[in-house]
Amino acid sequence: MFSPAVYGYDRAITIFSPEGELYQVRYAGEAVKKGWSTIGIKGREGVVLAAEKRKISPLIDLESIEKIYVIDEHVAAAPSGLLADARVLIEYARQEAQVHRLLYDEPIDIELLTRRISNLKQLYTQHGGVRPFGAALIIGGVDRNGPRLFQTDPGGIYFGYYATAVGSGSSTILDFLEKHYKYDLTLSEAVELAVRALSKVIDNLEPDKIEIGVVSVKDRKFRKLTKEEITEVIKRVRQSPY
Repeated sequence: MFSPAVYGYDRAITIFSPEGELYQVRYAGEAVKKGWSTIGIKGREGVVLAAEKRKISPLIDLESIEKIYVIDEHVAAAPSGLLADARVLIEYARQEAQVHRLLYDEPIDIELLTRRISNLKQLYTQHGGVRPFGAALIIGGVDRNGPRLFQTDPGGIYFGYYATAVGSGSSTILDFLEKHYKYDLTLSEAVELAVRALSKVIDNLEPDKIEIGVVSVKDRKFRKLTKEEITEVIKRVRQSPY
């Protein structure tokens, strides 16, 4: 095996390797894998986004850390990877959602929003002097098609999911979700499933270590769960047989 650094295939985003890869995109994917664990789950009553919050310093106020971002009243996103890159993508998504409302007087479809974010990501894989966004986004919400859940990767690829996870604990979480996910989950069951999945990768799970947001089919409104609500869910999960 040759080293990409020796042959220079990773020196510019516009250079393909002999295997047909863009190494800078692969490196961006590695940044996502080192990010904090993030989950999205779709049920028949809505969508749940849940994310880990790490206390990287004893002096950090965890309440100041935001891991789930509202884009419009019916859609939110949870990133993993380089959060500075993700913040730029979130702001772009918010602008796209608001422009769509002004032009068409209706909320933007979740897949259309995801496609526009993915188009921007792809644009940053084909021009010199730039680098790919080192962030993956899980985008969830409710539109005229019902609950929708998508994941975008650094290269600009996106797929729809029933449940997905990104970040450092994603492989463990995905194994758990594949075993326990059901297509007809209620919103409360989806929240519990997300907390159970996070408990597999977070030691001593506490309310201030996770953030949860939901979008209900009933009102199509995004909201974050309070610390008291998360505490109750954690209690139920600890009493669960699995």
